[in-house]
Parts: sequence; C-alpha cells; structure tokens
Amino acid sequence: MNTVMQDAAAKSGAVVEVRALSRTFDVSKPWLNRVLERSPKAFLKAAQDISFSISKGETFALVGESGSGKSTVAKMVVGLLEASAGEIRIEGVDMRSRRQSGQEMRELRRRIQMIFQDPYASLNPRWRVDRIIAEPIHAFKLESSEEAIAARVGKLLELVRLHPRDGAKYPHEFSGGQRQRICIARALASKPEFLVCDEPTSALDVSVQAQILNLMRDLQDEFGLTYLFISHDLAVVRHMAKRIGVMYLGRLVEVAESRELFRNPRHPYSRMLLAAIPDLDMTGTPRRPVEGEIPNPINPPSGCAFHPRCPLANDRCKRELPLLQDMGGAEVACHAVEEGRV
Repeated sequence: MNTVMQDAAAKSGAVVEVRALSRTFDVSKPWLNRVLERSPKAFLKAAQDISFSISKGETFALVGESGSGKSTVAKMVVGLLEASAGEIRIEGVDMRSRRQSGQEMRELRRRIQMIFQDPYASLNPRWRVDRIIAEPIHAFKLESSEEAIAARVGKLLELVRLHPRDGAKYPHEFSGGQRQRICIARALASKPEFLVCDEPTSALDVSVQAQILNLMRDLQDEFGLTYLFISHDLAVVRHMAKRIGVMYLGRLVEVAESRELFRNPRHPYSRMLLAAIPDLDMTGTPRRPVEGEIPNPINPPSGCAFHPRCPLANDRCKRELPLLQDMGGAEVACHAVEEGRV
C-alpha cells in the first residue's frame, strides 16, 4: 500500500475520495440492426464527473429520483462495476490501480462491504443463515476453527438483535426486516470500516424502516463505521446523513450539510424534492408533488439537464452546462443560483 497516499488520506481525514467518476454504457442495437437501419451507436451516461469525499465515521448520502445514477455510483465505489473514468481512493489507495499486490487489495476489500436494496434477492435461499453469515469469515480467513466461526456468527446475530438459534433457519423463514438484519450481519462479518448502503430500507414496510435505520446508527456509533448511503427518500436521509449530495440525470447538482440542505435548499431540483415531503410537523406549508419526469438519458437535454422541468430556466440554462461550484456553504450547479435569480 502506497505510504504517501495513506499519509495524505490521513491528513485530510477522508476515508473515501471520489474524483471525476464517470460511467458510460453502450446501449447500441446489434451491429446488423444498425447497418440495416442505418442507426448510430447509442451511449447512456449513467454517471458524469461525480466528486465527493467521506470522512471517517461520517454518513454521506446520495439522493435523487430513480434513474439519477445513485446506484451506479455505489456499485463503482464498492468495485462491483468498472468505472469508465475517474478515481476512487479508499484511505489513499486507488481502487482502479493495478499496482497493489493481491494481499493488499484483499485486505482493502475486506474493509469495504455493501448492504443491498432487496433482502429477498440478496440472500441465497438454499443456504442456512449461519452459513450465509460465515461465508465472509471463511473467505477472509478471520477465524481459525469452526467453533470460533460458529461463536462469531452467534455474536453477529445478537448484534443485529436476532437470536443465535436463528442461524439454523433458512431466509424464507424470516420477515423482510429480519432478512435485512441478516444482510447487515453478513456485511459486518468481515469487520469492515466502510459500508455502501444501496436503498437498504426501500423494500421494507414503513414500520420496519425506522428499526433498521436505528440499528444502523447504533452500529455506526459502536464500531465507528463510515457509510455511503443511497436513497430516494429524503425523510430517511435526514435521519441518517451528515452531508447530502443531490443527483439528477447522472450529475451532482448540489452538495451540502444535511441541516443546511433542509433549511435552505439552493438548487431548484432540491427544492422540488423537499417540497414533496409530507408535512409531519403540521406547519401548514403546502406540499407539492414532484412534477415532470427525468428525461431520456440516452438523449439528454442540452445545457442544464433539469431545464425542461425548472421554473427558473432561461436561454443560458438551455445551452450551457452549469458546473458544481461553492456558493455560500453549499456546492451548487445552477445558473439561476449563480446569477441570483432564485
């Protein structure tokens, strides 16, 4: 592991550093179809120039509507999807580099885990729960005997507020919330320091969501975990995140502290999302549903991609792409904010 990179990461306090991360998918028709139909290749830019950092013990959230590119970023950060361009550094180590030895990359992989969106699909239905949770322990050789592994699995089940005897059951014998607890136990089995959480509560009942979120907060406090939290639900993000990045059509349009974003959203898209949250405090503020739809990412609008839905758009917005820049406590990519038209 590069010592200079480690020292730089330690000085900055950032566990995760993402710089200009992009991913483009080739969604072209087969070659013969394109020849016969005389159609060009088609590309989908799922993520473009994404940059952020996450400090140790912090939760950084990415929010946005479905199709905004949040999950694509999550999969690139954890290594499940190859980035087209950009850098991903975990404690100073470039995840896209091939310079590290196999042992160094193996140790880094151990410290990064992911909690998936659907607890029904992410657990092997043919394995008992104890085998599912023990798999990372075997893979990373964290215990030397089967007795020690069994004891570790029992402790992990207790940690997520299940009983050690539940290890003898199969996933179908549990509710959705219990299955997500099993997924969390499996993620913790390798003793990670950084967890990527891809919509971990979206498939659960509302009554269960709060239990899982509180569990994740408790585990973060106990083990000093760092989270990248992906969600389309701003109410969930408000409970979990210290900082929030708002994504629209593959780009970050606003990055701000959680309190600042909810108190004073700058980007018109952020305002639209916040205006749709139910008014649980009964303040009398009118709620407005999110209007319009995300454009086709294969053929996005020119200039600012949000301009067809934006009430503040002008000619500049239609022709010139806004860049993310510091605007008084938040990073915002918006010509209207830059020109004071908000």
